[in-house]
Amino acid sequence: MEEKVRVRAPHRLNLENRKQAGFTGVTDVVSFDPVKVILETDYGQITIKGDNLHVNRLSVEKGEVDLDGRIDSIVYADSNNHKKTESLVTRLLR
Repeated sequence: MEEKVRVRAPHRLNLENRKQAGFTGVTDVVSFDPVKVILETDYGQITIKGDNLHVNRLSVEKGEVDLDGRIDSIVYADSNNHKKTESLVTRLLR
């Protein structure tokens, strides 16, 4: 039986003057609010923190997200280090 190798979608980040950011290769927007946005890519989660963050454009079909606001940090989490399907209740009862 042949094992299929999943090809990761390419990912790109374009940051301009810490005020505008464009992401490609986004598979899901996990959460967003004015101080934190969490995006999912094939390479793991991306957490953007700042102030007055606003999602200007979201294209689920193309996997593109454009943000503006004051961007203080962009943190990548390895896709092997987080568990997407584990519920809050499961984590609390560990």
